[in-house]
Amino acid sequence: MAELIAILDFGSQYNQLIARRVRENRVYCEILRHDVKAETLRARGVKGVILSGGPAGVYEPGAPHCDPELFRLGVPVLGICYGMQLAAHVLGGRVTASPTREFGATTVDVVRDDPLFEGVNRRTTVWMSHGDQVRDTGDRFVTLASTPTCPHAAVRHRELPFLGLQFHPEVIHTTEGRKILENFLFAICNCRKSWTMKSFVRETTKEIRETVGGGPVILGLSGGVDSSVAALLIHEAIGDRLTCVFVDNGVLREGEADRVQ
Repeated sequence: MAELIAILDFGSQYNQLIARRVRENRVYCEILRHDVKAETLRARGVKGVILSGGPAGVYEPGAPHCDPELFRLGVPVLGICYGMQLAAHVLGGRVTASPTREFGATTVDVVRDDPLFEGVNRRTTVWMSHGDQVRDTGDRFVTLASTPTCPHAAVRHRELPFLGLQFHPEVIHTTEGRKILENFLFAICNCRKSWTMKSFVRETTKEIRETVGGGPVILGLSGGVDSSVAALLIHEAIGDRLTCVFVDNGVLREGEADRVQ
């Protein structure tokens, strides 16, 4: 089974991009609910966890939170933007609205050596998109990078295997973001480049055959990406024992139902 990096979804527009960056490094990942239980992650044998960004403020009523026990799983956790703020909030830091919001390309200074920034220039360009920030890390975190208006642009917990980035390493505007993510995956999580899309298709079709056995399968097919990919994988696994039933949900584009059929 491929090594797994779990990406917890807090509503970021960049979630799929984070997953793409991980998979480009031949590491398998899945996007999971933000409130997935730590024991579920332990049972899956995750090699690391990434907490995504998101539009909420961690101190707001009803803001999405994670299971706090995931920070004690013993595997590295990387918080990005909201993910960093949430971890700081849970682990004893203080998050507030910033008097100076950052949005766009920003120069950040790496102020402390750390495996996360190995091979990264001491001054580099990153992409910021936040109104809140970690204002007080207490004595639980060390600061790894800063900007003039964001003193804690990157942090590491002193005792737990948590690292946080206020900026977004997954976007191309962070010029050395790919290197930072590679450092997290390989230097910190100790992943191997052992996954490919071909291996995923091979393992998935095998699992489908074992699940289905010798019987037929009916698939509700809307023509969207999810059901279409499911149809292709199941057909690859069991051939003509698959029957697709087109489900016209009434909200397709003009003429799309005919094209799907």
